[in-house]
Amino acid sequence: MGVSEGTGEARVRLPQLRLDELLEELQARLDAARGTRDRVHSLLEAVLSVGRELDLEQALHSIVEAAAALVDAQYAALGVIGPDGKRLSAFHTVGVSDEQIARIGPYPEGHGILGELIHHPEPLRLARLSEHSASYGFPPHHPPMNTFLGVPIRVREQVFGNLYLTEKRGGVQFDEEDEAVLSTLAVAAGVAIDNARLYEDSRLRERWLRANAEITHRLMSGGAQAEVLRLIADRARENTGAALALVAMPMQGTDSLSVELALGKDAQAHQGLVLPVDGSLMGHAFTTGSPVTCVDVSVDERVAVAPERFAGLGPAVAVPIGSGAEGVRGVVLLVREAGRTVFTDKEIEPLRGFAAQAAVAMELAERRQDAEEIAVLKDRDRIARDLHDLAIQRLFATGMTLQSAGRLIEHAEASERVVRAVDDLDETIKIIRSTIFGLRSREGGAGSGLRARAVRVIGEAATVLGFAPSIRMEGLVDTDVPREIADDVVAVLSEALTNVARHARAGRADVVLETDGREVRLTVTDDGVGIAAGGRRSGLRNLAERAERYGGTLTVDRPETGGARLVWQVPVGD
Repeated sequence: MGVSEGTGEARVRLPQLRLDELLEELQARLDAARGTRDRVHSLLEAVLSVGRELDLEQALHSIVEAAAALVDAQYAALGVIGPDGKRLSAFHTVGVSDEQIARIGPYPEGHGILGELIHHPEPLRLARLSEHSASYGFPPHHPPMNTFLGVPIRVREQVFGNLYLTEKRGGVQFDEEDEAVLSTLAVAAGVAIDNARLYEDSRLRERWLRANAEITHRLMSGGAQAEVLRLIADRARENTGAALALVAMPMQGTDSLSVELALGKDAQAHQGLVLPVDGSLMGHAFTTGSPVTCVDVSVDERVAVAPERFAGLGPAVAVPIGSGAEGVRGVVLLVREAGRTVFTDKEIEPLRGFAAQAAVAMELAERRQDAEEIAVLKDRDRIARDLHDLAIQRLFATGMTLQSAGRLIEHAEASERVVRAVDDLDETIKIIRSTIFGLRSREGGAGSGLRARAVRVIGEAATVLGFAPSIRMEGLVDTDVPREIADDVVAVLSEALTNVARHARAGRADVVLETDGREVRLTVTDDGVGIAAGGRRSGLRNLAERAERYGGTLTVDRPETGGARLVWQVPVGD
């Protein structure tokens, strides 16, 4: 009986155990379904969140954050592939602090495992990073990483970049479901990136159109050329993210370009520099009428004049203002900071159109100015004709009448007064004729200004020195410096460079010619042996006398960097 009772109890327990197992299995499947549902909801939320962003940088950051959350990764990164398709041009991270990034050093360029996805854009899942043949190891101060999951992001059938996830939380491996979720996010990310790019392109086109309209309005409303050049440089720098913008214009009567405007990083070092057309970066763009790019302007051989002024800068593009050999009016040079991306054709095209539109606006403004000048000249001709045909003839007739009447006057004193009146009329006629000549006269030919003459002296001295001195000019040297003083400035410059060639044994010379409307100052600096204390200075006496003639001064000293520095300055204003 006891056995029977025991057997009955076992029969009762066995169905109960199976039911518990079934309930546990059902609960597990419910939990799995609930987890899948939650993950799908998270994926949908991530897709919606990423799709809302129209700013590209913010969209990329949102993608990285969403990827880390979806697969529960401790570290996540998005590497953007550069224009060459071989290395990374940008890197966005999650999970690594700014202090850690600073200790690690520069962002990776796409070698090792990161490069593996660039060369083979397919999902890659690893249990241990170090076991892969392409693994290079980590730089110092890099946090340890073992598990890895990477997927490419495609935009319009082109690989834009890659998502890199490492260290799944809980010490577990990334699985097939993680890979599927991340691949799905990558597809949504591609759409979001494409939308952000299109939005950024439309905004950029709008900024270029707005800049063109602003320049045209400023020119056609009578704005000064210097003001318009500043506007051109400023808008071009803003729209391209450049750190430095230069505008160089051709100098009449010379084969040189003068940097009329410099904005941005170390702008003062570029302002007023005179650059040769032949062989220079901006000169190449000027002569060819096409944009010219370089990867690193600080080491480019086409930057021969004071290359140190580009320290800390990198990619550059020189764009002509106008087109064609005769239609180029100047050159805009835009330079980005070192380490930034090079200028692409996609960026250069709107910049080129902007520069061409600016050239058209400048042409129209010049034609308007020419028309106004023609009107003034016609008015001068009319005044001169009226003076000649009416005033002089009347004065001459009055003089003849007085001269004839003087013979009939018997009173000596009265006759003498009439003679003086006739002489005064003759003198007045001479003054009017001089005025007529002045109204009809024209200015001297191109290249007769102080700027052009100084550049020619520099060019002539280069053959004697064995190198081309650099020259920078600031202020209205052609209009504020009188002709007589300008002659002396040219003579002093020529003699100073001759002295450098004869005595300094220099490898470099820098010339600065500047005026503020009150005085003109010429500074010539070289890196030679300098002038010995107590040495002969008879060769400088002539230069000092030229300065003293106008109440100016000549000083010669030795800069801290060595060599010699000559400063010749005289007043030019009232």
